[in-house]
Amino acid sequence: MDIVYASDDNFIRHVAASIYSLFFYNRDEEEINVYILCPGLKEESYAGINKIARKFGRSIEFIQIGNLRERFPFEVDTGGFNINNLSRLFVCSFLPENVDRVFYIDGDTVVTDSLRYLSNIDLGDNLVAMAMEPSVGINIKSGIDFGEDEPYYNAGVLVFDLKRWRQEGIELKLLEYYRDKGGNLFACDQDVINGTFRGKVMLLPPRYNFFSNYKYFRYSALVKKTPAYAAVGKKNFNAAKKNPAIIHFLGDERPWKRGNLNPYRSIYKKFLNKTDWANTPDEPGMEFYLFAFHIMEWITFICPPFRNWLNSRYGMKVISNRKKKSSKKK
Repeated sequence: MDIVYASDDNFIRHVAASIYSLFFYNRDEEEINVYILCPGLKEESYAGINKIARKFGRSIEFIQIGNLRERFPFEVDTGGFNINNLSRLFVCSFLPENVDRVFYIDGDTVVTDSLRYLSNIDLGDNLVAMAMEPSVGINIKSGIDFGEDEPYYNAGVLVFDLKRWRQEGIELKLLEYYRDKGGNLFACDQDVINGTFRGKVMLLPPRYNFFSNYKYFRYSALVKKTPAYAAVGKKNFNAAKKNPAIIHFLGDERPWKRGNLNPYRSIYKKFLNKTDWANTPDEPGMEFYLFAFHIMEWITFICPPFRNWLNSRYGMKVISNRKKKSSKKK
């Protein structure tokens, strides 16, 4: 297995928890090579990650990405997101030439089962395998010219053939798409990946990228929101909810925020506390918001249209707030 993460010092403890869980649940795999795309880390960050590698007898390679903005031949507005998150657009350039089948996994995840299934996926004519994110609304889809009922995919877990990407010049196609969109998209590289690979995406079962906030969603409500989600099947959705293989902490209810009530938070804490970042205090300052957010999550289960209304009413304000915070830091 060849697996790619991306991180900086601010996110490295979450990546550490994810990597530990990956190694723990895939102990029977003969070979696992992990690559971390990073802009440079503190010595203690390198040391903490390398300690995990030694414990499991695995290989971890840090790949320095430098100033990522210099790799874009056009201006990029990330809307407040960290520019380093976009490093997955350049995996063709960053990873060694001998690496073929690759999994990209976001750092805000924990692995809870074997990932051998991902190694055996036959992509066919598709360029990537991803899990669908049916709760995404037209306010985001319209930015990449998708219709309201069209499937939109989450790029937190990607399975792809790097050799084929190189042969077909995928990196250049991703950049061309981003440039044509003015270097300004709501979900940045995730939107770029969706737009570039339109019609060339294999549906990944939800248990291999299960969004923690979907614990509160009904399958019927997701299918009503995006009819294409019917391809997943209610049985597979419920199985993912009960026994996910990769939990993706999507949304605001993050398990490292003080006051969070994320239903999978204990799993994150379990693996974080096996690393050098054990017992790191939760981040304060959002306790009241998270309490209100958790109430909204339960309302989502009871009355799904309320969540849809809320997203359509306030969804685009999120990016405005991100931009304001980002501009204040400059």
